[in-house]
Amino acid sequence: MEETFNRFLDDYLDVWRNSSLPELKLMISREYQAREITNGKISDFGYDESIRGWEQGFNFVKGNKGSWELTVIDRIKIGEHEVMAIILARLVLEGKSMETSNLFFQTFTYDFSWKLIRSYIEAGIPVDQFE
Repeated sequence: MEETFNRFLDDYLDVWRNSSLPELKLMISREYQAREITNGKISDFGYDESIRGWEQGFNFVKGNKGSWELTVIDRIKIGEHEVMAIILARLVLEGKSMETSNLFFQTFTYDFSWKLIRSYIEAGIPVDQFE
């Protein structure tokens, strides 16, 4: 199970780095639920809002010839068929990292294949907090 998750996570990160919305949609459960905190403001959303958010982000990156810098901080098995990945994401534009980054706590579940089922996201964290 761990080996299949690690392969899935590598593929997931590649899809994210390539800003490939069609591929990403296949990796997210229709039951997906998330909470994002930005400047202390809480936003809860599900699958459809998530896809719109990814689409906006991917279009921004492609339109600005940017890239994603993704770092897996940890993988934690939290259930028989669930693994949480903690991912630090930074946007790079014109070769320079943005001054803020986002910390994703993403829970994936296995039911015939791995799918992203839940996320908790701390957005807009100053980069120097991680150095």
